[in-house]
Amino acid sequence: CSCTHRDLLLNPKRNDTNSYSTEGTEQDSKDSFLHTTLSRNGLEEFFDDPKNWGEKTVKSGDAWNIKQLRGKSSEDLHKLWYVLLKEKNMLLTLEQESKRQQKPMPSPERLEKVQKSMKNIDLVVKERETALRLLQTGHEKPVPGEWRNDFLGRTYWYTYKEWPIPWYLNKKYKKRKFFYLPHVNHFIRLRQEKYLRARVRRQNLEKRRQKVLQMKFPHLAVNSQSQ
Repeated sequence: CSCTHRDLLLNPKRNDTNSYSTEGTEQDSKDSFLHTTLSRNGLEEFFDDPKNWGEKTVKSGDAWNIKQLRGKSSEDLHKLWYVLLKEKNMLLTLEQESKRQQKPMPSPERLEKVQKSMKNIDLVVKERETALRLLQTGHEKPVPGEWRNDFLGRTYWYTYKEWPIPWYLNKKYKKRKFFYLPHVNHFIRLRQEKYLRARVRRQNLEKRRQKVLQMKFPHLAVNSQSQ
């Protein structure tokens, strides 16, 4: 047979005498140009919707929280990740263009919402990977190990490693201390107290900064509360 695979696709009606029917060839050739793939746009996807050009504020929804994302399948999370990635690239382009023109970016909180949504998706995916790993191997971390304490009472994750000799003959391993003495408990309490004081100090500074911003821009505070 001297026909090619493309000829069979364009005109599948074939007689036993190696002759091909010309009936419907024109219609088949037209149908061959039809496809159901997604549309591919050009560089305009890196820019905001033309309807929003020149606007000072652009309406946008809230960020995806973890509770909402946990109810979605892994395939939906995968699709949503790339949708948010395209939106993030568009907003970063808009941010750079606003800096170039020395104009304020319209609704800059959109970028924060997208970044928060992507971070929550990453957390949900890690939760599922950890749950699957616990079910299959019984280990929480990708590499087997355990929580240990050093001589200062600090807790850290110790990853199991392969040694060329047994641990009881390994002098380097035997020098490491995976415990702390009782008199270290006092300093552990002081370290925890220092950490808690620093955290409360950061929270108070953030609250004061928000109050100052609300006093400087009261109209923005009212708009954020109404949304």
